[in-house]
Amino acid sequence: MNELETLLESNKEWAANKVQVDKDFFRRLQDQQSPKFLWIGCSDSRVPANEITNTDPGEIFVHRNVANMVVHTDLNLLTVLAYAVSVLKVEHVLVVGHYGCGGVKAAMTNQNLGIINPWLKHIKDVYRLHRDEINSLESETEQANRLVELNVQEQVMNLSKTSIIQEAWQQERRPHLHGWVYGISNGIINPIFNMPAGTHIDPIYEFE
Repeated sequence: MNELETLLESNKEWAANKVQVDKDFFRRLQDQQSPKFLWIGCSDSRVPANEITNTDPGEIFVHRNVANMVVHTDLNLLTVLAYAVSVLKVEHVLVVGHYGCGGVKAAMTNQNLGIINPWLKHIKDVYRLHRDEINSLESETEQANRLVELNVQEQVMNLSKTSIIQEAWQQERRPHLHGWVYGISNGIINPIFNMPAGTHIDPIYEFE
């Protein structure tokens, strides 16, 4: 049995187990999708949203990209955000990074990585703004992990600047924004930053 066949067999086993525990599980999923959370996470295969939060399919709407970025020209991200906020009416948006993030580590170097360079430039901007704090830390691991935290905080701020979030805050006082960092070494999520719905940011970003 090859790798793909193993995945398909595992899928059948998982589906059968779900039905054995709850015969209506897939019928409910088929009929509606009503998650309370939008998860913007890293593409890293070690950070699956449902598994590390012990939630079922249907409970978290998920978008993932390299280093959990919120880039204002990323139509993929903006489309997911608009659907989650305007249609699904999520109550919370979570930006979830993880310690040891390869994208963040790469952004701290001068290595030319081709097509990924423009993406990493956004993380380099965060590093530039906090260079003194990061460089004051003793080890490269500490420096990279602090940049992971600062990057998550910056992406939450980027979320708050979008017209999608600003309009939802004005009209419905939701969603709340959260920045989390997951520890691959211990499996624990570290909440590091929160922005309740309606939080005032620099007035230049607030829509009338």
